[in-house]
Amino acid sequence: MTDRPTVSLFSALSVRTALDDVLLPSFTRHSGADVETTYDPTTVLVQRITDGARPELVIAITEAFPALAELGAVDLATRTTLARSGIGLAVPAGADAPDLSTVDSLCTALTSARSVAYSRTGASGIHFAALIEKLGIAGQVNARATVLPKGFTAEALLDGRADLAVQQLSELAAVPGVRIAGPLPDPVQQHSELSLALAPDASTTAAALALFLTRPRAVTAFTAAGLLPA
Repeated sequence: MTDRPTVSLFSALSVRTALDDVLLPSFTRHSGADVETTYDPTTVLVQRITDGARPELVIAITEAFPALAELGAVDLATRTTLARSGIGLAVPAGADAPDLSTVDSLCTALTSARSVAYSRTGASGIHFAALIEKLGIAGQVNARATVLPKGFTAEALLDGRADLAVQQLSELAAVPGVRIAGPLPDPVQQHSELSLALAPDASTTAAALALFLTRPRAVTAFTAAGLLPA
């Protein structure tokens, strides 16, 4: 009896719902291969790889791949764009959603909140931290903020640590029991492009998974999870 093939995958959090709920179970059923997945913000994934980790397949913010290629961790010729993700805000289920239609109303929502949850390690948190500095409200927001090292910021809404959470819309949607208030206003929105790439020595099974994640069914799953088409 032979062991089942296993693919090692490092993935950004923003695609976790689509992968865990739909795509990876389907791939395993059809291929007979298991997928060992590590989910973290792109900055954390890059640090893990810099420290020596060598997954066969990486899904991350597109801008991270040149540095990963320099480390010999990915083959840039295999990089494929999967989707885009915008940043939004969430509130506890049943709470009124704040007005996010303008930058001024966003500022009002952020400074009126009891506590805003965000993470400084993810692309959304890095953008948000710079944004509130630019808007001149960093002191007010950070004085009461719930800053998480990583993970889904909307989980802080469930246990009462915060009443407003900021993250990629797909990551907010991954937490049951919260309400998406809406995206950031267009003038301060940032869309992150997500791509995949294979390691230079990736197995044929890993290559099959990469191909599977670019097919129409995968696009549908990413869209259903709150991501935008590539």
